[in-house]
Amino acid sequence: MRKTDFKLRPWEMNDLDSLVHHANNFNIAKFMTDGFPYPYTIENGKTFIAFAMKDNPIHIFAIDVIGKAVGGIGIHPQTDIHKKNAELGYWLAEPFWGQGIISSAIKEITDFAFKTYDINRVFARPFGTNAASQRVLEKSGFVLEARFEKTLFKNGEYLDELVYAIRRNK
Repeated sequence: MRKTDFKLRPWEMNDLDSLVHHANNFNIAKFMTDGFPYPYTIENGKTFIAFAMKDNPIHIFAIDVIGKAVGGIGIHPQTDIHKKNAELGYWLAEPFWGQGIISSAIKEITDFAFKTYDINRVFARPFGTNAASQRVLEKSGFVLEARFEKTLFKNGEYLDELVYAIRRNK
């Protein structure tokens, strides 16, 4: 599969079955906040899609491969003294890992963020145990800005939190 075989598009309630099917995976959930539960239920999916559809402009997108939502990516503008920043979040169904989709999607959403919002920095916070996410961020031009040791608590263990960022004017 080529990198161009996906598109970013708004979430729709019609994506519910595909979302639940692909998101209900411990190998994904173990690298996500507790807001992305495992098991991932139909109710979780309905709540998420409603949340993703509510803002204008839409800033949480489905990653669509052959007409099916197989992942998600979003840009989350910050407020108050952090207002010149936006947080990036993403996930992709396991069968699509290693195909260049996420690195291309990150570049696309980062361009969207800088064109849409008055921000100077996009950041992401992968777990220290998520080497694949760290690599894809680096491949997408993000640089490691910080490592906080044992600040996250997930699945009964303390994990490092990393902060990667890319700036409008590199």
